Amino acid sequence: MGANDGVLSGLRVIDCATYVAGPAAATVMSDFGADVIKIERPPDGDLWRTFSSVPGYPSTDFHYTWLLTSRNKRSIVLDLTKDAGRDTLLKLVAGADVFVTNFQQSLLDKFRLRWEDLRAANARLVYAHITGYGEKGEDADSPAYDGLAYWARSGLMTSVTGADGTPAGARPAMGDHPTAMSLFSAIMLGLYRRERTGQGSKVMTSLMASGAWANSVDIQAKLCAAQFPKRVAGARPMNPLIAAYPSSDGHAMIIACLDPEREYSRLCEALGEPDLATTPLFATHEARKENAAELHAILLSQFESKPLSHWREKFKTYDIKWSPLPSLEEAVNDPQMRDCGAIISCDYPGIGKVETVNSPVFVAENEKHAPMAPPKYGEHTRVILKEAGFSAGDIEKLIASGVAVASDGK
Repeated sequence: MGANDGVLSGLRVIDCATYVAGPAAATVMSDFGADVIKIERPPDGDLWRTFSSVPGYPSTDFHYTWLLTSRNKRSIVLDLTKDAGRDTLLKLVAGADVFVTNFQQSLLDKFRLRWEDLRAANARLVYAHITGYGEKGEDADSPAYDGLAYWARSGLMTSVTGADGTPAGARPAMGDHPTAMSLFSAIMLGLYRRERTGQGSKVMTSLMASGAWANSVDIQAKLCAAQFPKRVAGARPMNPLIAAYPSSDGHAMIIACLDPEREYSRLCEALGEPDLATTPLFATHEARKENAAELHAILLSQFESKPLSHWREKFKTYDIKWSPLPSLEEAVNDPQMRDCGAIISCDYPGIGKVETVNSPVFVAENEKHAPMAPPKYGEHTRVILKEAGFSAGDIEKLIASGVAVASDGK
């Protein structure tokens, strides 16, 4: 794909955010050809660069988080605590289409980087702000991570319990990336509005709102005073037709018969037990509900008597909705991950071919840009400043004063 190809080619995005949710929305735009400029702070840049060294998370010398969320971008380091740093950022904003930030409101006020400040420099700017808990209320300015605002505060964490009844902890950025897609959608709405009106706008989302959307079925049920079945640690599944089972060769699977009036008899055929569909114990919805423990015991006995390969074939033959429950190693080696475009290859200087996770949006007849390695700290400072109209002398003065940092060796 050429430099001018891509649905979003010609757009310039200022990624003035940290960690994941805001920057990941800009990453999606870069996949479709947008020029994304990553603003980093001295002296170390975005801490997401070295997240792989945080105790308790998968560790390696390869900074996998930086590849995932900063591919295709260009890095410039500016000290926004200095007036000259802010003024330099405003010159970049003047030529940009989108500005992405996750700064708390107090920091936006401090640095004078609010929507009201930036639209004075660029009336066509789409200003995308992501927060932990929204922009109003007691917690509006509270710092947040996705494990707190998305996973815990939305009720998701306590709705998903382990065998011992304890809440399931969040995995890295499991709420940030879905929230990034909400922000990406909001940005595209802002750009669409600009096409119609010629005016920029402010668009927003929050980790909490995105978490509530993820947990919306249960939340809506609670809002409508629904009665929830009691969760008991280590108990059998409440519905044996929507449950996980082991196979004889040590693997696990999950079945999901959401339409038992049509699917239950097919499941019985797949099991080689067609009589289970007609016996009064299980022939109706009410009977299966009343005798759920007995049905679960039968299904468990059947599934654990044959290997996963057997059930894979049977489920396909009888059109049973199911999935294996792979280990993470099995998941990343699943050929379907590559066939559906979820995992793609990247040329990484000094290393060679590296695979990375693709953004989950595709446009027919418009290929995405092949992912490029993420930028080094301050790698593009000089070239970005030159594009913004700074002279060579002014650029060197900014670097000498510490307002900007360059690591391109030039």
